[in-house]
Amino acid sequence: MKRLRNALSLGLMIASICLSAYAQTAQEILSLVDDNEIYSSISYEAEMHISYQGKTFIKKIRGYGRDNKDSFIEFINQEDVGTKYLKKDGRLYVYSPDTEQVMLISGHMLKESMMGSDYSYEDTIENDRLSKRYSSVVSGEEILGDRACWILDLTALKSTESYPTQRLWVSKDTHEVLRFDLFALSGVRVKEYSLLESRLIKNRYFPVKSEMRDLMRKGSKTVFTMDKVELDQKLSDSLFSTRNLR
Repeated sequence: MKRLRNALSLGLMIASICLSAYAQTAQEILSLVDDNEIYSSISYEAEMHISYQGKTFIKKIRGYGRDNKDSFIEFINQEDVGTKYLKKDGRLYVYSPDTEQVMLISGHMLKESMMGSDYSYEDTIENDRLSKRYSSVVSGEEILGDRACWILDLTALKSTESYPTQRLWVSKDTHEVLRFDLFALSGVRVKEYSLLESRLIKNRYFPVKSEMRDLMRKGSKTVFTMDKVELDQKLSDSLFSTRNLR
C-alpha cells in the first residue's frame, strides 16, 4: 500500500511539473504564432469561394494592409467591382458603387456576414497580436493529420473581444495554426478555421489558403486563397485614406 501511495504521489508530482511547464511556455508559443502572421505591410490578390445553401459564389479581391492596423481591399469580380473596404483607426468603412456612398460599419452590423462569406465584419477588425489580447494555457497535445500539435486554450483579456475564448492547434515544428475554434460568451463553438496551405515567405510560414466555417449557418464554408503575396514592402499613406474609397 505504501508503494502504491508513493507511486501515486510521484505521478501527481510529474503531472504538476508538466502542467507548470505548459503554463510557462504557452505565451511563448502564442508569440511564435504571431511572428508567423504579423507583418509591417502586405499586398496581395485573393479569391473567396463561398459555399452556402448548395450554391457557390466567387469573390475576387485586391488588398493591402499595414502594421496589422490599417487595411484596404477592393472587390474586382464583375458582380462586386468597385466595392471597397477601409479599416482605419479601428473603424471599418465601406464604399458601395451602387449608392456612391461611404458608410461606417459599427455596432451590431459588425457581426453580419461580409459579402455573404463565413467571415463577419468584426473578424476583419481585430488583428493585433493574439499574445497581447489573450492569456493562454497549453491544454494538451494532438496529432492533426500527420503533424504534432500543441493545443492552446485562449481567454480574452478584455470583455470587448468578439470571441471570449479560442482553442488553437499549433504545429510544434513550424508554429502554424493548423486549426482554431472560436467560442461565444455562452461557450458555444461558433466558428471553425482550418489551414489548407502555407508558404514560406521571408522566413515565416504564412497562411495563403484556409477554410472558415460559420457553424451558425448550416452547410456553409468559405475558402480564402491568397496569391501574389508581398510582405514588408513600403506602401503609400494614400492607400489607407477615405479619399481612396471614392
